[in-house]
Amino acid sequence: MSDLTIVYEDDCLIAIDKPSGLLVHRSWLAKDAHEFALQKLRDQIGQHVFPAHRLDRPTSGLLLFAKDADTARALTTEFTERRVAKRYHAVVRGYLGDGVLDYPLREELDKIADKFADQDKAPQPAVTGYRCLQQVELPYAVSKKHATTRYTLLELSPQTGRKHQLRRHMAHLRHPIVGDTHHGDGRHNAFFRAQFDCHRLLLAATGLRFQHPHTKQAVALQLPVPEIFLAAFNSAEALERRLVSGA
Repeated sequence: MSDLTIVYEDDCLIAIDKPSGLLVHRSWLAKDAHEFALQKLRDQIGQHVFPAHRLDRPTSGLLLFAKDADTARALTTEFTERRVAKRYHAVVRGYLGDGVLDYPLREELDKIADKFADQDKAPQPAVTGYRCLQQVELPYAVSKKHATTRYTLLELSPQTGRKHQLRRHMAHLRHPIVGDTHHGDGRHNAFFRAQFDCHRLLLAATGLRFQHPHTKQAVALQLPVPEIFLAAFNSAEALERRLVSGA
């Protein structure tokens, strides 16, 4: 894998655009992985770094690191106390408008890693805001019930940070994120693989806004929506142009 893309850097902080499929750090739960964002970035810039938060392996986008332990502790507090504004983009099945979902989630426990965890822990508060950016209807029968299929490009704003919150919340709304192999719809995942050569989860962390732990100035980081997220919408526009031109 090539060098990581650095989005922001100063004396204390560094942020990268983490590729989909790359783990943040080593984990014995993913023995198949051989490259990790933490180690790659350390080797790339020649110094130790400390992750300020996490992104799921299949999720791409903004990943923030501190360059020293004191800064890392300060950033961890910012994230823990929910003073960091996060923005994501996702493509979901079906048409979905704007709204806020307040739906508590039970903690997802791993059978091995969480063997001794409380199995009866009550659901924890989980809130996600979502905003429709674009919708498309394609002339393909992905399911037997409908002759066409619909998708929505969403901007997501999690107000809490539960494990797999965005994926689980969208699945709860019956609008799973395309490419989600755990909470999604396999038929639509297969359609995107075949039609658009898309082999990833269509969820990306595209915005972070927080107070710099030392300068106290506002820091706003952002990434564009990955091009693959727009494949279905661009396909519809191309089809419409061909129909209009009579080609």
